[in-house]
Amino acid sequence: MSVAEQLNTGSNVGEEAQILDSIEKWMERDVRPHVKHFDHADEYPYEIVEQMKEMGLFGAIIDTEYGGLGLSASTYAKVVERMSGVWMALTGIFNSHLIMATLVQRFGTDDQKNHFLPKFASGELRGGLGLTEPDAGTDLQAIRTKAILDGDHYVINGTKTWITNGIEGSCFAILVKTDPEADPRHKGMSFFIAEKADGFTVSGKLEKLGYKSIDSAELFFEDYKISKGNIVGGVEGQGFYQAAGGLEIGRINVAARGVGIATAALNDSIAYAQVRKTMGKPIAQHQAIAMKLADMATRAEAARLLVEKAAAAYDAGERCDMEAGMAKLFASEAALENSIEAMRIHGAYGYSKEFDIERYYRDAPLMCIGEGTNEIQRIIIAKQLVARNPV
Repeated sequence: MSVAEQLNTGSNVGEEAQILDSIEKWMERDVRPHVKHFDHADEYPYEIVEQMKEMGLFGAIIDTEYGGLGLSASTYAKVVERMSGVWMALTGIFNSHLIMATLVQRFGTDDQKNHFLPKFASGELRGGLGLTEPDAGTDLQAIRTKAILDGDHYVINGTKTWITNGIEGSCFAILVKTDPEADPRHKGMSFFIAEKADGFTVSGKLEKLGYKSIDSAELFFEDYKISKGNIVGGVEGQGFYQAAGGLEIGRINVAARGVGIATAALNDSIAYAQVRKTMGKPIAQHQAIAMKLADMATRAEAARLLVEKAAAAYDAGERCDMEAGMAKLFASEAALENSIEAMRIHGAYGYSKEFDIERYYRDAPLMCIGEGTNEIQRIIIAKQLVARNPV
């Protein structure tokens, strides 16, 4: 059975095991041998992306009635974890895309679902999420991009930055102000599904420390005309609420990426510590190294369990901003700490481009920033703790 057929079988326990086995085999056979080349050259992996399309990964959590795989968040998180253990950047290509799809699937009109979701699932239309602006990141209510109604269409002006898939993608969920004077501010925000056309231009690729090969860019809107039918849900003023719903799955994705990096750093360190010798014995037998390995393993496993809990809550239809925030916070920090410890264990080799450790070290910090900084996650967690436990 092909990888694509395995992925289309569903996501119960037995089928999930088959899916994950297929993903792991594909990553080892078709991806791992090429990761260093793409990462070091900062080159976009076109052929691998085409394989991802054929496998249906761009429709991973899109309902089967629209041509998607219909995977649960729990299975999806495990797919992301396995892939991130080999090359985290690949998962970013479909994470932002699937947040856009989730917005349409959860909040879109029937016409929007029927038009966009099959194209999203196949990868015919591929893109991402346009939230961040030069002066607005965590504080979404500070965005300045505006959409002004003009007859039967809106005219959008503004800039989005650090947008994943900005160059290679063709369609984006753009958060804008449809009522700049609204009070409170969040009531004046709306999402549009915007395809590239006249008035919609893109910058060159933004250079990054890590997360190489994947295009991050600025999107510019200058008198960009878009139909009223492209406002998500068909009603103004719902954008802030919709963003909160879509970011839950994005934070579960980022948390799963963190688990993948933390686990890869651990596994590489366990192997190296048994081969590298000092003072006549493998360094794994030195107490200082053994303690590092124990802490790394504990962090990775705790992060994995937090992701599983958040994904289970999402699948149950429960509010899970606190659970997703906890998972994202802990797993991303685990990835960062494990990557640093792995570099210390590997010594000079960890600093070398011949090993994967330096890539984990460069990629991990993004997890602490993306999909809402860890500082804002702590605020979300604290607010929910109080709200769920009133005195």
